[in-house]
Amino acid sequence: MTKKDVAKAASRRNAPKTGRPGRSRKIIHLLVLFLGALTLADGLVGDRGLLAMLRARHEYEELSASIARQRAENTRLRDLARRLSDDPATIEEIARRDLGLIRPGEKVFIIKDLPAPKPTQ
Repeated sequence: MTKKDVAKAASRRNAPKTGRPGRSRKIIHLLVLFLGALTLADGLVGDRGLLAMLRARHEYEELSASIARQRAENTRLRDLARRLSDDPATIEEIARRDLGLIRPGEKVFIIKDLPAPKPTQ
């Protein structure tokens, strides 16, 4: 080794270190960990996160059930409308029940309720 090489080696040993590699690595590690936690939190509770998806799925199921009930009601009402316009037996039943109509030759008996007897002692 030459004198210049020895001088360079000595100056490297005696030169102050500019930064600690352990400390900067720790800061980077914490920063990456923070960003990961932030991304995870956004994925859970963000606008398009897991909780929003679960709420949307629940709302979809409720609306689907509501649509199914409305379709069943529409089918029932459509059948009733068809029977009321085409079926004479249904028309007669409604006329008898709601309007109190009777056929010619039928007799009507009106029965009045009597008050309940008072208990005797």
